[in-house]
Amino acid sequence: MKQLIILSVCLSMVYSCNSEKNTSTKEETTPKEVDTPKETPPVSDLAQYVNPLIGTKNMGHTFPGATAPFGMVQLSPETNQQAMFKEDGSYNKDTYKYCSGYQYDDQTIFGFSHTHFSGTGHSDLGDFLVMPTTGELTLEPGKAETPKSGFHSQFDHATEKATPGYYAVDLADYGIKAELTATARVGFHQYTFPKSDNAHIILDLISNIYNHDDKNVWTFVRIENDSLVTGYRQTNGWARTKKVFFAMQFSKPFHSYGHKRYEKVIYNGFYRRFNEEENFPEMAGKNIRAYFNFKTEENEKIKIKFALSPVSTNGAVKNLEQEIPHWEFDQVKQETRDKWNTELSKIQVKTSTKEQKETFYSALYHTMLGPIIYEDVDGSYRGLDQNIYQSEGFTNYTIFSLWDTYRALHPLFNITQPSRNNDMIKSMIAHHDQSVHNMLPIWSHYANENWCMVGYHSVSVIADAVAKGTTDVNLNSALTAATNTATVPYFEGLDSYMEKGYVPEDKSPYSVSKTLEYAYDDWCIAQIAKKNNNQKVADLYTKRSKNYLHVYDKEIGYMRPKLSDGSWRPKFDPINTHGQGFIEGNAWNYGLYVPHETENMIRIMGGKDAFSQHLDKIFTTEIEDKYIEKNEDITRDGIIGNYVHGNEPGHHIPYLYNWTNDPWKTQARVRMILDTMYSNGVDGLCGNDDAGQMSAWYVFSALGFYPVNPGSDLYATGSPMIEEADIYLENGKKLTINTVNQGKENVYVSKIEINGKTLEGTNIRHKDITNGGIITFHLSNTPKK
Repeated sequence: MKQLIILSVCLSMVYSCNSEKNTSTKEETTPKEVDTPKETPPVSDLAQYVNPLIGTKNMGHTFPGATAPFGMVQLSPETNQQAMFKEDGSYNKDTYKYCSGYQYDDQTIFGFSHTHFSGTGHSDLGDFLVMPTTGELTLEPGKAETPKSGFHSQFDHATEKATPGYYAVDLADYGIKAELTATARVGFHQYTFPKSDNAHIILDLISNIYNHDDKNVWTFVRIENDSLVTGYRQTNGWARTKKVFFAMQFSKPFHSYGHKRYEKVIYNGFYRRFNEEENFPEMAGKNIRAYFNFKTEENEKIKIKFALSPVSTNGAVKNLEQEIPHWEFDQVKQETRDKWNTELSKIQVKTSTKEQKETFYSALYHTMLGPIIYEDVDGSYRGLDQNIYQSEGFTNYTIFSLWDTYRALHPLFNITQPSRNNDMIKSMIAHHDQSVHNMLPIWSHYANENWCMVGYHSVSVIADAVAKGTTDVNLNSALTAATNTATVPYFEGLDSYMEKGYVPEDKSPYSVSKTLEYAYDDWCIAQIAKKNNNQKVADLYTKRSKNYLHVYDKEIGYMRPKLSDGSWRPKFDPINTHGQGFIEGNAWNYGLYVPHETENMIRIMGGKDAFSQHLDKIFTTEIEDKYIEKNEDITRDGIIGNYVHGNEPGHHIPYLYNWTNDPWKTQARVRMILDTMYSNGVDGLCGNDDAGQMSAWYVFSALGFYPVNPGSDLYATGSPMIEEADIYLENGKKLTINTVNQGKENVYVSKIEINGKTLEGTNIRHKDITNGGIITFHLSNTPKK
């Protein structure tokens, strides 16, 4: 065994455990309407109402494991291992269920890995799987359907416990109790073993989520001493070049170790001199599983601190020593729970039932699983160009699922997390500055752009924060980044869009969705330009924002794909979700996406009464299976008629009645969705949570309003589910939302008062929230028509 090697770690700069560097935001410039005293939110144990097991059956479940708010480490069980492709090379549809690694219906656990997405429709990550075992060592994971065929274990949900920052389960095959907690950058494992002369900790460096034969590029591991292991892994998946470094420290020295390399080795240089598989302190290869052997007494605990870094193994060691310099598992567990309670206590609600309270706080919890901190405790991080940067004046974040999260998650942050959202915007600007394409993030994670979905919605996140005064980003830099992004000709039909005013379907698929999303994003750019007093750019992008008109066929009354010669594409079916110019939607629902000019959209579609009737038809006309069978993101669980709540493009639709003569229908539809599409059970989500968007819709709607048009300072009113809510704002003020006559049947709003003054219309302004005070919804069982 090698002698102890003491790593020199420079920790001269002191950071908090989650390394959140607070950045100031601009002061509210709107005159105060109510002078309320500074409010310090009382921190309550709201974590007790959170069920991290809530997810979606047969879709990308949210991960139930241990993490800190917005933490880089998201330590969670993998309940199965599905290859992305079958042996014949075809796509394995079962992979889709494991976007987050976990499915409640499974009865096996293959180990606990440290990185996860929260219910996304495509996936990556699943890095560094750790599995404790006893008995004869096996390094094969085995098949879930065959018990004891490998190192996986059976488990029973009766022994499973999941709360914010903590996960525990009994591994039945080995008599081992597994417990997990985490800080922002360090996963903390605690395994209680039986008495055994053959106890093992397996480190599976092959395992991935959305795995394929070529996903692992290279793995490198060093045995620094008899209790410290460091290394990194590079993978080629959704993120094309993803490097994650680690430091793994054991509470007890291992007495022996080794590894097995699984790929065919063509050339190994003069390493062939050694028996590398046993007690050799270097491991390197494409596909590796390592193991560490122990002897244990009855109920002996072996603990592991597993730190991640985007930069280096030295960075991982710094993160480990900074965030968990001791071995007190219960202390870390409690500290992380306290952090969750601090965040959850920013919104304190009273509800009619415990189920509603649990559903609300589980949703609020899910809004804080991402984006994640992506830098070491010293502020260093890996940039998009794979160089190492130092964050200056902000904390760097990653995992931007922007086609989803610009709609409600980032607008929610402008109320609950404005400083953190400001840091996220600065992270997006840094991404642009490092991009060889000069583009803001589209869908990015771990210093990679993966180009998923349509639009360039970073500009929406920026515009929304600018409109609400929650960012101090340099407006020149923001506007330059936005216009650069919107003028890259080779991105998704932008060349044709700039030339013709629409994306032709024969040049680029999903052309209608792209045209509609680009037009909205262009409106957002115009708002940034106006705020920056650049009228020329504002005029240009205001003109571009009207391009949605080019894909509206007034003869049939639907948005429709157009060809490059200016003709409408023939054989168009407005109800089909496949091959009709829309991505994950159809003309009935996605065709209503003009949030920046809703009034004009309604006018060209026949006026308020006709539009209201069309919305009724969406909610009451059942869609046949044949129209959704080719789209794995649309399932029956999330469908009401033709309205697909389980997918993002229609999330604003229930609120569109507010622009007709029937706003009472918004109130009824919203309450119905709150009651039927969400619950506190393990299948409590009707579709992928998509990095928090599905949950953010619930939080907003339960409070009584929703950001139909991010980039403006307006929220459309609905019908709150809560009895009362106190929202503690970062500026020290408190907004109280009261309801009068709250009840299951009383879903209609007869009057809204803001600080005693009756609201005219159906919009609440952002200043009505940030100025604090009281908003009162008067509810009734009779619609106000």
